[in-house]
Amino acid sequence: MALNPFFLQGSQTEQRLVQELINEQLRIYGVDVTYIPRKIVRKDTILREIQSSKFDDSYIIEAYVNTYEGYSGSGDILTKFGMSLRDELTITISKERFEDFISPFLDAEDDAEISLSTRPREGDLVYFPLGQRLFEVKFVEHEDPFYQLGKNYVYQLKCELFEYEDEVIDTSINEIDTQIQKEGFITSLSLSGIGVTAQAVATINSGYVREIFLNNDGSGYTSTPTIRFTEAPPITGSTATAVAITTTRAGVRSIQQILLTNAGFGYTVAPTMYIEGGGGTGAAATCSIEPTQSGVISLSVDSAGSGYAVAPTVTITPPVGAGATADATINGIGSVTGATVFSGGNFYLPSTTVSVIFSSPVGVGTTAKGVAHTNSVGIVTGISITDPGSGYSSAPTVSIGNSAANKNYNNVGLTTATAISVISSGGVVTAIRITNPGIGYSSTPTITIADPPIITGIGTYQFNEEVVASSSGTRARVKEWNDQTNILKVSNVNGPFTLGESLVGAASSAIFSIKSYDQRDIYDKYDQNDEIEEEADLILDFSQSNPFGSYWC
Repeated sequence: MALNPFFLQGSQTEQRLVQELINEQLRIYGVDVTYIPRKIVRKDTILREIQSSKFDDSYIIEAYVNTYEGYSGSGDILTKFGMSLRDELTITISKERFEDFISPFLDAEDDAEISLSTRPREGDLVYFPLGQRLFEVKFVEHEDPFYQLGKNYVYQLKCELFEYEDEVIDTSINEIDTQIQKEGFITSLSLSGIGVTAQAVATINSGYVREIFLNNDGSGYTSTPTIRFTEAPPITGSTATAVAITTTRAGVRSIQQILLTNAGFGYTVAPTMYIEGGGGTGAAATCSIEPTQSGVISLSVDSAGSGYAVAPTVTITPPVGAGATADATINGIGSVTGATVFSGGNFYLPSTTVSVIFSSPVGVGTTAKGVAHTNSVGIVTGISITDPGSGYSSAPTVSIGNSAANKNYNNVGLTTATAISVISSGGVVTAIRITNPGIGYSSTPTITIADPPIITGIGTYQFNEEVVASSSGTRARVKEWNDQTNILKVSNVNGPFTLGESLVGAASSAIFSIKSYDQRDIYDKYDQNDEIEEEADLILDFSQSNPFGSYWC
């Protein structure tokens, strides 16, 4: 039998009245909460799993707290992993208010980010101001009360305390955004704001240690051994010094290389090398010397600089060797009759001619011209006069070419010195070690130390802004910036950082260089697991045998 046609079972007017009464009651007895829709950033195309999401919009809406006696759920539970908070919250919001004041904005968003805009969705967030906490919507009940007068008027949102998983929350409301300031995996970066280029000076001499040969790297070292050379000849020499660099392979520590800190000078025979201390055995090394030519025997730090995250490169100008010298003679009519070579120099292109320049006569006259001849080993042996000139009242000066074009850079004897720098934890250059003293320096070379990554850092990083590393391209979100200590805490890191690269704020344009970074999460409640394991290893010793029995389980 059909329904009674004389009763409407709920007219539009009645439905409208109920909706307005509900809206009014929510305004009277409710509390303003902030509804934060989840936007999908990346989703797995196969499993349809949301891999990353963001919350960057917010809408204030009135809500009635159904669980008026307090949070529901399991409450606070003490587990073996720490305290677990499992509070739940159920609130009621107006269906009409959501559809009129929130849905239009959601509908205007990209469908790939928000797939449903007509109702609240599971996974969205609600900020509950009374407890200053974020809750995640786990279920949306839209049929309670059940079709009063033929229609539904409210949504019941059943929420659980939000568990942060590196989502981006950037609503521009400080009270909300800072809720996750110490949540998630946080990396601490130590940045360098001011940099000063280091400077160094070189010393050259002959009779120095030319090269070190590591004949046996030894094994079993527990500390770095010391290197000792037999003394150079007294008065005319200086003893070489060096340091050992160790490495560990397959649990065995041995010597990787030996670097000169001072090549010494005055050696006529190769000194004996001793490797002492360090607890290891078997290491042995020998060296060769350069008895006649000059090389870089020491490099001293003149200015330590600052702001270095990684050891800067050290560049030493190449040698050109000693230049040849000669004196000219003139006859009674003021012409050049010859030139006597006093020093043949070295490293000239063998069996060729080198340009010779005579000084011009004072007053009226013509300038003499000539060329120098080299032998098969690149030494100037004589000078030929091609034009005697005229008008000389005294012997002119003779200049024999000594430029790079005159020198034999393919000759194995002419070698540019090389070195590496060492920096301290404070980012300053503390030492320079010689990897090759070079051969053929007739004058002290110029030493150039690379600039630090940032000479002057600028700007202030903003909370929640994205920062981008200049060389690695790694991106992260700012959690906290301390401009006094230059410590930057970031989360949502998508890759490793490179020491020394610049870090640029996308919104603030702040730029500093990375001096060091700690990948440990200082806020992680499980960060002491390693310490617990180390302490446990001290109690149970597995190194000799199984303490639980003769056989492994």
